[in-house]
This record gives sequence, structure tokens and C-alpha cells, in this order.
Amino acid sequence: MKIKNFILVVLVGLGLILSGQIKAKQKMLQVKGSDTMVNLVNVLVEEFMARNPKVQLAILGGGSGTGIAALINGTCDIANHSRPIKEKELMMAQERGLRIHTFIIAIDGLSVIVNAHNPVEKLTLGQIGAIFRGEITNWKEVGGPDLPITLYGRQSNSGTYVFFQEHVLGNKNYSPKMNRMNGNAQIVEAVSRDKSGIGYVGVGYVVNEKGEVFSGLKVLKVSHSLDETAYSPLSKKDVEDGLYPIVRPLFQSTIGKPTGLIRKFIEFEIGPEGQKIVSREGFFPIGKKQQELNAKNLEN
Repeated sequence: MKIKNFILVVLVGLGLILSGQIKAKQKMLQVKGSDTMVNLVNVLVEEFMARNPKVQLAILGGGSGTGIAALINGTCDIANHSRPIKEKELMMAQERGLRIHTFIIAIDGLSVIVNAHNPVEKLTLGQIGAIFRGEITNWKEVGGPDLPITLYGRQSNSGTYVFFQEHVLGNKNYSPKMNRMNGNAQIVEAVSRDKSGIGYVGVGYVVNEKGEVFSGLKVLKVSHSLDETAYSPLSKKDVEDGLYPIVRPLFQSTIGKPTGLIRKFIEFEIGPEGQKIVSREGFFPIGKKQQELNAKNLEN
């Protein structure tokens, strides 16, 4: 009888352990995607977990396309993406009976950077496009030194690569000579060491917590044309007023209306505490229109 009781106790104990493990697994939130967003969201995750110590979240980069694919395939709960979801991605989700809900968690002034020793201070959108298409190949063509231009960009699975191609290159191909880097940090490091270099990165990667541009870099002002004023992605006013021409939202998407832990985390990100972190990390907080869109997608 005692042996039976012991076995029963062991079985009950194992059941409780397994139940605890299942609950723990249920609390693990998987976030994946944009490399531009990975540092920002990692900080948001850390702050959220500090306020919710029993919760576990895992975050990975890999690019916007990778994150969206993982969301549709069911291998992550939230996809980070720095470009809108493509029509073919929406179709793929619909074919599987999935409905994607998208939220804007921050605004990015996509920054064109050169080496700090480069005397060029500003460029037009047209000049930047021509540079990255390989049509302008020497800095002297845009008022700089007689020095061949070295291009640093992203891999094709990057949302930043796609956004820049669409909005700056006019949907034309990048120069085959462009060095394709794995992330923003690699571009920053390469340009800071290369006097002939130029690259594009999220604004949060060019400044420290005090808003100071990192050593070795210069962030260019950008205008629509030569006879127009050039504006800076470092200026909150220029970005919010729509004066800086390379501004984009940073997105997160879920399958279906978010509930439970997923909803709680997204609400934290787009709420006052999360938006303070967005600003602290060098990006820009969302405005009234984005807040209204987020509220709609949380409920419908």
C-alpha cells in the first residue's frame, strides 16, 4: 500500500513538473525579423521582462523577410519588419487561412552616412540614388574629393535594402560593386574606417544615448533637389514634419488579433513607457495617426 502511495505521489509530482514546463513554454514569446529593429526591440524586451519577471521572450534578427516568413510559417509570434508586408506575403498568409495584424512601434529617419573626414555635407535623393546604382562613382562628381566611392548596403532579405531600393533608387538595381553587409552595425563600422565609404542605416545606429553621432561618422543632410533645403534625420522636427525625405515606420506583425502575452508586450511597446525607450534608443516615437491605427488593429 505504501509503495502504491509512493508511486502515486511520484506520478502527481511528475505531472506538476510537466504542467509547469508546459506553462513555461506557453510564456515564451518568439520575436524575429528586422536587423534594424533588433537592438531596439531587444531593449524593449529587457525592460518588459524586468517588469514581468515570470515572462520569457526570445528575439532574433535575420532580416524583415525572414521574420515575416517565420510568422506565416508559425515559427515566431511577432515579426519585426522595417518595410511594409509585400502583396505576395499577404497572399501566402491568406492561402493558409491566416490574417496578419500590423502595428507601428517607432519611426526611423533612414540615415545616409559617410566617413567623418569626407567634406560632403549634403546630397539630393537623386544623387544618392545615382551613387548606389553605380552611375556616380567618384566623390568629385558631387563636390567631394577625387576619390572612388565605396558602397556599403544590406543583403536582399533586409527590409532596409528593399525600402531604400524602392524610395531612393527608384526601384532600379543596386550597383553590383556594392558591399552587402549583414547588419547596420557592420555598415557603421565599415564607413567609419573607410574615407571613401557611404552607407545607409537606421537612425538609431548613428547616435549614442546623448544623441551624439558616433566617432568616425558623418550623417548627411538630404534634399529632394539641388535648389531645395536639405534636412537631417537627426532632427526630430525635420522627421515629424515630413521634411526629411527618407522616413519610414518600423512595424511588428502578428497572426490574428494579438491576445495574452503578445498583446501585453505590444501594448507596452506602443504605450508611454515603450515610446520613451524608442526615443532613448535614437529612433522617433509614433504620432497620433499611428496610435489610432494601432488601436484599431488591436481591436479588429
